[in-house]
Amino acid sequence: MDSIPGSQEELLRMRKNGEAGKKGEDHGNALSRKEATEELIGCMVHSEEEAYKLYCDYGHRIGFSVRKGKQSYFIGTRDIRTKDYYCSKEGLKYDEPVTEANFNRPDTRTNCKAMVRFRVDEKGRWTVIRFVPLHNHQLAKPGERHLLRSAKSFAVGKSGVIDPAESAESHAMNGSSDRTVGDISEPPGYTTRDCYNHDNVQNITLIGAGDSQSLVSYFKRRTNEEGMFYWDVQVDQEGRMTNFFFRDGKSRSDYDCFGDAVIFDTTYRTNKYSLICAPFVGVNHHWHNVVFGFAFLLDDSTASYVWLFKSFLESMGGRSPKSIFTDQDEAIMQAAEQVFPNTQHCFSYWHILKNAQSHLGTVNTSQAFQNMFMKCMQGCDTEMELQESWDAMLDEYKLQDNDWLNGLYKFHNRWCSVFNKDTFDGGINSSQWGEVSNNILTGVADESTSITRFALLLEKVVKTLRRNESEEDFRCSQTAPVRAIKHSTVLKQAAESYTHRMYKLFEAEFLDGCGATSCHENSCGGSLLRFEITMQGRGSKMWTVLLDTSTMEISCGCGKFERMGLLCSHALKAFSLQNVDMVPEKYILKRWTKDARRSMYNLSQEDSTQQECTEAELAYRNRAMQYAYNLALKSQELEEARKIFWDSLETGEKALEVFFEMRNLHAQSAKDASTREKKKKKKIPKGPSTKKAKQALASSSAAPVLTAQTNEQQFQSAQDANGNATIGRSYYYQVFPTPMQPNQIFMHPNTMPVCAPQVFWLADWPEQN
Repeated sequence: MDSIPGSQEELLRMRKNGEAGKKGEDHGNALSRKEATEELIGCMVHSEEEAYKLYCDYGHRIGFSVRKGKQSYFIGTRDIRTKDYYCSKEGLKYDEPVTEANFNRPDTRTNCKAMVRFRVDEKGRWTVIRFVPLHNHQLAKPGERHLLRSAKSFAVGKSGVIDPAESAESHAMNGSSDRTVGDISEPPGYTTRDCYNHDNVQNITLIGAGDSQSLVSYFKRRTNEEGMFYWDVQVDQEGRMTNFFFRDGKSRSDYDCFGDAVIFDTTYRTNKYSLICAPFVGVNHHWHNVVFGFAFLLDDSTASYVWLFKSFLESMGGRSPKSIFTDQDEAIMQAAEQVFPNTQHCFSYWHILKNAQSHLGTVNTSQAFQNMFMKCMQGCDTEMELQESWDAMLDEYKLQDNDWLNGLYKFHNRWCSVFNKDTFDGGINSSQWGEVSNNILTGVADESTSITRFALLLEKVVKTLRRNESEEDFRCSQTAPVRAIKHSTVLKQAAESYTHRMYKLFEAEFLDGCGATSCHENSCGGSLLRFEITMQGRGSKMWTVLLDTSTMEISCGCGKFERMGLLCSHALKAFSLQNVDMVPEKYILKRWTKDARRSMYNLSQEDSTQQECTEAELAYRNRAMQYAYNLALKSQELEEARKIFWDSLETGEKALEVFFEMRNLHAQSAKDASTREKKKKKKIPKGPSTKKAKQALASSSAAPVLTAQTNEQQFQSAQDANGNATIGRSYYYQVFPTPMQPNQIFMHPNTMPVCAPQVFWLADWPEQN
């Protein structure tokens, strides 16, 4: 039977016959990973360029970049005899001489042995004679492969622009998917900038000039295209739409990972309608902005904020943030207290400093005043110290009658660090965060921007933030940060765990603690130690660290770990003095690690945020649906991945059927056992023979009991996100209450796999005397 033109079978035959460089390059992305691997064995091309491109195409489909390697020549000529191509992570960086140019360059080498070797015959045919497919590092994900350095080709449509049919991102820009830029269906070298430049021109098409109705039509279209899109509208007494809230499915996933600290910003307005544009923003594991949703508000009344917060809470499955940071506004404070009673509400430092510019005039330009102001916000350890510092600042600059400052001090418990040491803020209120990270809406709209167009432009802002996160994820997975101390086990552990940005923050604390501190150690009895630490060159201020060497529990008076989730220099100094060469895992907060998005749903553990829900079943359902949704997104591109996903669902369904069936049998068996016990008590005569009668009844009633027990060695086809076996083959066997021999057990393999490991007892053991 002839092969179908353009099929994988024809492409494989063409590769074998050395025709790959002519036609196969247009279909390379259609091959699966297994087929791509088999494709290289014995493959033949006709030039060095084709050989390099062949391995680059393979690398792009698998997820790694390529470097040119060694080559040998025919004796007495410059004609190539053999040529090697390596994975770009071949070798080690420390094998190269250290220069000023490469010292701070991220480490990309892992001494990977993956390679391919071509041999050239006298006719100029390049044939694969050696192929090592195994890699010792993490491969690039499908959504990151367009960033590989060796991906050089660029696909264009017939019109000379990017073909939307070849771009998975063109669907995402239309709202039909939340996939990041550079999906597996993209050709090699598909750059995000070119994709966005083209798709933004094509896809930002205004729905019409119907203002509110136009926006609702946009929301409905997004809902139809994306099942997890959420939107809500509030109407006034006359039925007119006044307030809007919306977020997409990816924002819900982002909130589940990073929704512990939220910034609610109401300082931006759309110019045409003067509506308040209020984004809900958080901080991701790269310490960059992540958006949880947007709101358009007609006014800034308490009622509007109450409606908005309730809508936001409902869209996030009833899970409140640990802390929320807002502007100084009494309406927002009242609404937050009503809707988020268990959430710590604080004023954002960024908002305070921004308002100071307009309320303090030229005084705010004084560096001395700014230093005193920042000390009041972050540098006081007691309420008395705050009062003294505040009074000194007002006296120095004659600001006792400033209404804004007086109103600010009225709520000092919402912004002074003395009262918020245990409030997690993710670094939002730290001096390192900066204004650039907060004002994400600068320059988005102008005076002619309609509300619908503004919503589309906000979508573009979100996609840019997600593209940046995707690129940072790729950089973290493919490179390692340069460690200031090469052989430090603490820094090595941190570099392997944290993202690059968070590692640099941790490294700064580590170096500061180990190299710029003075310490005095005292024993408090037992395993508890007390350290009094001062920072060299920064005054005489002393920080107290308590360390329990038996449990490795540590706490510092500065409260950095509680606020930021990152150990401070004082705590790291105490660990160093006790020769602790690995930071305890509980002090490496997962939200700052490279794996922050992995296993974000742990259904076996109930946290306090879930208990806030009115119904535990509702909270469980929302989390389970989101988990399944994320898996569906992850598997939708490849047929093999979709099959694995569906097989897992079917396996889980069958396992649940078995569980409930056996549970019903257990209940019935327990009921029957209770009935028999009652009958025994009525029939057994009293007297000296009672004990023998009981023994006889127990012996006669010792019927075998069915037990489902997983045999993990027999069958294991899947693992959960933590690497634990999740699927096994169950066996049913008889269990006797009396001592038994191995030949008394009759085992029957059941072909239905169930989730491992679980044991279901079908009857209670008879009472033994």
